[in-house]
Amino acid sequence: MNLADLKIIVTGGAQGMGAHFATRLAEAGAQVAIGDVNEEGLKAVVAASEGLPGKIHARVLDVSDEAQCASFVAWASEAMGGLNGLVNNAGILRDGLLVKKDRVTGEIKKLTKAQWDAVIAVNLTGATLMVRETVAAMAAAGAPGVVVNMSSIARHGNRGQSNYSAAKAALAANTLTWAREFAPFKIRVGAIAPGMIETPMTQGMNQKARDALVAAIPVNRIGVPEDIWLGVKFVLECDYFNGRTIDIDGGLSM
Repeated sequence: MNLADLKIIVTGGAQGMGAHFATRLAEAGAQVAIGDVNEEGLKAVVAASEGLPGKIHARVLDVSDEAQCASFVAWASEAMGGLNGLVNNAGILRDGLLVKKDRVTGEIKKLTKAQWDAVIAVNLTGATLMVRETVAAMAAAGAPGVVVNMSSIARHGNRGQSNYSAAKAALAANTLTWAREFAPFKIRVGAIAPGMIETPMTQGMNQKARDALVAAIPVNRIGVPEDIWLGVKFVLECDYFNGRTIDIDGGLSM
C-alpha cells in the first residue's frame, strides 16, 4: 500500500514510537489519527506536524475502554474521510516477578492482580478491541486495509514480565489468526516485535536491568524509534506480507 494513500490510526501516539510513526506517516502524505491518554502529548505531536504533506488528527483515547475504542474509530473515519489502516502501538509496563523473596525481610511477595490486569487491559484487550473496531469499519466500507500489531521480543519469555510477555505473545499469535480471519475482507495483518528501544517507557526501567539489557545487544546500542519505523513501513507497503511477526532487536536474545 502506498503510504500517501493511508488513512490510518496510530494508538499510543502522544510520545515515543507512536509519535514517531505518526510523524513519518504524515511526512509521506498520509492522513493519521492518533489516540492516547496523554492529551498534552497529543497536542504537541499535532503542533509539530504543521506544514507536513499529510495531516495528523488527535483525540484522547484509553484503549482499555471498549466504548472509547468504538467512538474513536468512528471519529477517525469521519475526520480522515475513510479508514484503511491501524498501527496498534499503545502499551504499558507494570513489571514484577510473579513470586519473589524480599532480600531484607525474607518475606515472600507476589505480583499483584492490579499489575497483571493493567497490562492485559491495555496491551492485549485494548489492542484486540482496536483491531475489532477498525476492521469492522473497514469491512463495512468494503475497503482493503492493513493492521500492524506491536508485539515484543519479550513474547518469548522474560524475567519479571509475566504480564507483558503474555500480552505480547498473544498479539503475535493473533496476528496470524486475524490474517486468516480478515483475508475475505482483503485486510492484511502483520506484527513488529521490538527489542530494547529508547522511549519514555524504557527510560523508566530499573537502571541496572536496563544497562544489562543494552550490554547484551550484539549491535552494541539501544534501538531508536526510526529502527522500528523501518519495519512498520515495510509491513504497510508490502502487499505480500501477511500473518507474520518480524523481530527488530539488534540480535538481542532474552
